[in-house]
Amino acid sequence: METKELENLIEVIAKLRAPDGCPWDREQTHKTLKPNMLEEAYEAVDAMESGDMKHLKEELGDVLLQVVLHAQIASEEGAFNIEDVARGIKEKLIHRHPHVFGDIKVSSTTEVLDNWDKLKQEEKQHRKSAMDGISKSQSALMSAQKISKKAVKQGFEWPDEKSLYECIYSEFEEFKEAEKEQNKEHMEDEFGDILFAVVNLARWNKIDAEQALLKANKKFTARFRKMEELAKKPLKEYSFEEYDALWKEAKAALNK
Repeated sequence: METKELENLIEVIAKLRAPDGCPWDREQTHKTLKPNMLEEAYEAVDAMESGDMKHLKEELGDVLLQVVLHAQIASEEGAFNIEDVARGIKEKLIHRHPHVFGDIKVSSTTEVLDNWDKLKQEEKQHRKSAMDGISKSQSALMSAQKISKKAVKQGFEWPDEKSLYECIYSEFEEFKEAEKEQNKEHMEDEFGDILFAVVNLARWNKIDAEQALLKANKKFTARFRKMEELAKKPLKEYSFEEYDALWKEAKAALNK
């Protein structure tokens, strides 16, 4: 496998961080680069959605830059280097794939995932609660789905989808009651319960809630842009009925 370009990249990053390198790069720390890591990861996901391989290649390069840059900073601090990062993930993959690198036999993806979870628990014995290990930096929607999955693995699950729907409906009723009180804190609590229950509906149906909402955002944005194109007057001057008709026209124009 060709690794020369990867080695060249590591050398370039080291040069940028050197005393005679780039002032901006030299000032960066793990903390200052946190927004960049998140932004580049989301941009890579956008490129995957677009299906544009040239764009995806570029965005994956930006993600790789973040990995190498963080490893370089850690190396300067004497913590670890890029070789340690690669070695760590290599060893983890081998350990968690005994059906490939060992003599374990599996017959389905479900068995693979069950083994993965068991091996992960062995590696993370310091964790005392099933809720340990949930990232504090990911979106609230992603956290909710992760929390739900962890709870289900401990047997905390609805008996059927009907009872899950009943839970969702009850959360809406509780929000209505809080709304009558006009207690913002209570309303916020109940609205959060609605969102959490709906995320469980997504999990139940094996839908990634984060990806579903990203698609909905993209779809709404596209329709709204089309409305702006089709509008015969400023949108602020439209009545509800005119807005509704324009929305349907935009939807039909986009076939979505």
